[in-house]
Amino acid sequence: MSSATSQTQGLLHFRLSLNQLFAIGTLKVREIVPYTRLTALPHSHQYVLGSASLRGQTISVIDMAAAVGYRPITEEERESCSIIITDVSRQTVGFLVRGIEKITECRWRDIDPPPGSLGKDAYVTGVTRVDDKLVQLLDIEKLIASVFPDDEDRIRVSVSLPDQAILAQLKILLVDDSATARKQLASALDSIEIDYQMASDGATAFKMMQQAAAQGKPIDVLVSDIEMPGLDGYELTFEVRSDPGVADAYIILHTSLSSEISVDRASQVGADEALTKFDAGELIDAMLRGAERVSDDETRSSLAKKTGILEGMF
Repeated sequence: MSSATSQTQGLLHFRLSLNQLFAIGTLKVREIVPYTRLTALPHSHQYVLGSASLRGQTISVIDMAAAVGYRPITEEERESCSIIITDVSRQTVGFLVRGIEKITECRWRDIDPPPGSLGKDAYVTGVTRVDDKLVQLLDIEKLIASVFPDDEDRIRVSVSLPDQAILAQLKILLVDDSATARKQLASALDSIEIDYQMASDGATAFKMMQQAAAQGKPIDVLVSDIEMPGLDGYELTFEVRSDPGVADAYIILHTSLSSEISVDRASQVGADEALTKFDAGELIDAMLRGAERVSDDETRSSLAKKTGILEGMF
């Protein structure tokens, strides 16, 4: 595994209850600030406590404990709490938490998928152990979507009939550990009647690609999240590029991270593009660029075969 893919990821640990530790990736965290008095927002979601003005920007602040099913944070508790300012999927949102613990480093391959016993409605994308304590990774995308539902214009798209015909010929694989993100991806492609396959983790996606190639139907376009338990998007890209049977896939890393670091690393491991979630139009445009590349590759391959045949005749 190259150093570009084996770097550790930062995890910010915090508490929503007395006993359970939670975490999110530090690349999603803009800053952590002490509780500040909030301005009430009329007609806002029940879990939105109000808004805070930070560095000239007005940011909605969510009671994270209440949002994921724990006891709401009372007004008396707030003074001792902290606000985690996140930058996720083009949205800046604050989360009030009961306590900040620490930041640790880990590899995504050391994070396991959540146990089935948590149920499909849990806001958890993975679990790991730090200092022999169980830590649950929160699905921030799902949490934000539950409070601020998606704008239909962002997840639905229209395309011309010629472009729809081009996309319909592609074998597309979508990979994301977040159920909310998978639903967004599915809605975008369903809206233009494009077939696709889907996986919830990198290891499963890689096996699906190998199986498809063995059947003579290789995946043309891979759309993958970056932060996933087990095999993350960077490592999945590296594995794909290292396997001649699947290496020709057009790879789009599709991430909630709004950091230039993620784009740079995507290029280092061999991804063709890196997009910030979620804009259906941008995603479809990227897939069309992938289709163009696939078409060019097939033309070159066909010409090479014809040239070989002609050379053998003389």
